[in-house]
Amino acid sequence: MNVAVWVARNGRRWPSAPAIADGERVHAHWGAFASRTAGLAAGFRFELGLEPGDRAAIVMQNRPEYLEAKFGIWHAGLMAVPVNARLHRDEIAYILEDSGARIVFTDDQHAEDLDSLVGRVESLEEVVLAPSDRWDRLAVADPVPVVDRDPTDGAWLFYTSGTTGRPKGAVITHRNLLMASLSYFADIDQLLPGDSVLHAAPLSHGSGLYGLPHVAKGAVSVIPQSGGVDGDEIAGLLNRWPGMSLFAAPTMVKRLASDPAVAGADLTNLKTIIYGGAPMYLTDLEEALSVFGPRLDQIYGQGESPMTITGLSKADHADSKHARWIERMQSVGVARTDVQVRVVDANDRDLPMGEIGEVVVRGDVVMAGYWSQPDATAEALRGGWLHTGDVGSFDEDGYLTLRDRSKDLIISGGMNIYPREVEEVLLRHTGVRAVSVVGRPDMEWGETVVAFVVAAEGSSPPPIEDLDRLCLDHIARYKRPKAYRFVDSLPTNNYGKVLKRELRGMLEGEAYSDR
Repeated sequence: MNVAVWVARNGRRWPSAPAIADGERVHAHWGAFASRTAGLAAGFRFELGLEPGDRAAIVMQNRPEYLEAKFGIWHAGLMAVPVNARLHRDEIAYILEDSGARIVFTDDQHAEDLDSLVGRVESLEEVVLAPSDRWDRLAVADPVPVVDRDPTDGAWLFYTSGTTGRPKGAVITHRNLLMASLSYFADIDQLLPGDSVLHAAPLSHGSGLYGLPHVAKGAVSVIPQSGGVDGDEIAGLLNRWPGMSLFAAPTMVKRLASDPAVAGADLTNLKTIIYGGAPMYLTDLEEALSVFGPRLDQIYGQGESPMTITGLSKADHADSKHARWIERMQSVGVARTDVQVRVVDANDRDLPMGEIGEVVVRGDVVMAGYWSQPDATAEALRGGWLHTGDVGSFDEDGYLTLRDRSKDLIISGGMNIYPREVEEVLLRHTGVRAVSVVGRPDMEWGETVVAFVVAAEGSSPPPIEDLDRLCLDHIARYKRPKAYRFVDSLPTNNYGKVLKRELRGMLEGEAYSDR
């Protein structure tokens, strides 16, 4: 089983039908996409010297070549390591080193940073620019057949941050990707050749995963030329491409719903907006429904169980006359077709309806484990169930409501931020004795990062500009605190653990503002 067969098959069935679009322009028809994918696979194997099972990373903004690279990697029997292009160079270096990636495919915006990592990252042999003359030469190599892979072989190494401050690579197999795609057809939408998927969110994350069932069914993958969420552009693309779906973080949905160009557009061609990755405020959801109608579908999942744990269907969103509609809209829906989901106590015993405990899940969509981390794998998958760390409860109809997120995760603009990553950077400053980072609710971004800082003994609080510069030198810009609070000490329990709930309580009622 190799998911690359979808492209090869579509190339035979619909050679003249659009496969990838660069905005309103067709970048490649299925015949050309299949041919380039097979050529790239040959180039990866015989010119770059890669072998089945090797890791090849992708660090680039959304562009047509991203899809060529990903399916070329799979066609060649390699494991793709899609990396968030917004990460700091040092964060990218860690992922490349940890995964043992031999090659990284990138674009003009990231080439200089990645070139500087050759020789620094032990496994990294070469950086290949796309598009480029060399990329095109690789793509016209004599094509090779799709390399057979076992369903349990790794396809996608999905790096998700952890409480240690270092990301872990969730090994997503070909079977996982197949099952996630089949679950899309079972629970979200049926797709037809000629439908389309808009990649306004990063292909390295949810949009890339939700693009797979569209590729499987011969839909068009549309890359917006703006590289993101532009209301005027999206309104135009809706006129150009029928049957359009897109994956969006709740903040993106809110932005689209309030954009006059989108709100005033002809939405006939809009099929589905799949949203997830962060809480959706009820007021924002009601506004989105008033603009888009019953085209919204919520998902709850993790990198370790891609695309699927629970879902709130379009039918659920449309059923506004139901007596518990509001409660359902504040839930994350019911268990998806391809998984079992439970809420358990500290001893992994099932809890009764309404009682709050940890959410655990199992099914063929759940990762094989963490790359080169057997202890973390054993802990996360103990008893054969993925322990999400998320806390929630089921109601009498099987709807799951999340009560809290685990590990103090902050989600800002749909991006995951783990406090310890930020804390460790701030603690490098000689003027900082202690620090604790929490999220503050924000109506635009979901949450913003706030750092509580204790100055070094006998020192004045360090300048905010210095702390900002330290963060920008070591972590991605979006992880930098938007506000600092200088305190004499941090609240702790009897064991010395910082009580972050008290820090969050200190921020209650604050408006987003002063640094």
